[in-house]
Amino acid sequence: MTVSRIDTEILRRLPKAVLHDHLDGGLRPATVVELAAAAGHALPTTDPDELAAWYVEAANSGDLVRYIATFEHTLAVMQTREGLLRTAEEYVLDLAADGVVYAEVRYAPELNTNGGLSLSEVVEAVQEGLAAGMAKAAAAGTPVRVGTLLCGMRMFDRVREAADLAVAYRDAGVVGFDIAGAEDGFPPAEHLAAFEHLRRENVPFTIHAGEAHGLPSIHQALQVCGAQRIGHGVRITEDIPDLAAGKLGRLASWVRDRRIALEMCPTSNLQTGCATSIAEHPITALKNLGFRVTLNTDNRLVSGTTMTREMSLLVEEAGWTVEDLRTVTVNALKSAFIPFEERNALIQDVVLPGYAAAL
Repeated sequence: MTVSRIDTEILRRLPKAVLHDHLDGGLRPATVVELAAAAGHALPTTDPDELAAWYVEAANSGDLVRYIATFEHTLAVMQTREGLLRTAEEYVLDLAADGVVYAEVRYAPELNTNGGLSLSEVVEAVQEGLAAGMAKAAAAGTPVRVGTLLCGMRMFDRVREAADLAVAYRDAGVVGFDIAGAEDGFPPAEHLAAFEHLRRENVPFTIHAGEAHGLPSIHQALQVCGAQRIGHGVRITEDIPDLAAGKLGRLASWVRDRRIALEMCPTSNLQTGCATSIAEHPITALKNLGFRVTLNTDNRLVSGTTMTREMSLLVEEAGWTVEDLRTVTVNALKSAFIPFEERNALIQDVVLPGYAAAL
């Protein structure tokens, strides 16, 4: 059975796993409006529907730096404990409503300290909000497990501090680490000391690479820094001269053969100019070539998307089937930064039965 023969509501209920989703890119528009009013922060519009449309339009620039600039307004309302508690809790509830059963949410604590919170206070507020959301989701019969990835901003000088936080809170809901921000001109190897520290402390990490910059970024992330996953990685195709023939270069072979997960975000990649259409997005060809691709939202508010929408687009425009969707969901859980037995339980007890019911 293809997903095109399943109605949208059934597609929404399919169990989903998302590895690449930014907390500050997924706020509810109405929440941004309310919190901005309380903080005295001016928005492009105070109508929630218009604000949602503004985000998508502003992000459709084809440029990663301009895309990132849209975060000014969400970050402005995430500078207090109350703002962080609310946005984190709502984040979980929105995922649960979209059929997500496992998620890793990422954010950079250093961007939430303008209101006087310390880095530790930021992390603890977010974890408290996530826990409240998970408790409410479970009580409503839509349980979702959410782990946290702490980010360092690659163009600033606090990456090691963020790595230290990931180590300090790894038993309190933080499951890994990432670096984010403008990729081109800020190679991951500049933060090698932070990654070496994480490896010594057995903390897994992913690295944004192969989005705004090409193969050197991916190579550094993997072979110099030791990343276990790649954030986006869409430009790995530059090492596959003929996608149809499937002849791989050495780096592409390394990524595929060692089952390094690619955290792919189709709609976001269209917005930042990394892909030209959903139909031609490399996620389909890479999936068919046996890469461990995963499907993600990146920033739900900024991209005007959900996991259900991302799945629907691939079905409608790239010919994906329910088996394809199951594959990328299982891929995500196989590469999640939680213990093996927990990953396996989600696959065997939740994901596979959920997809079997749709087949």
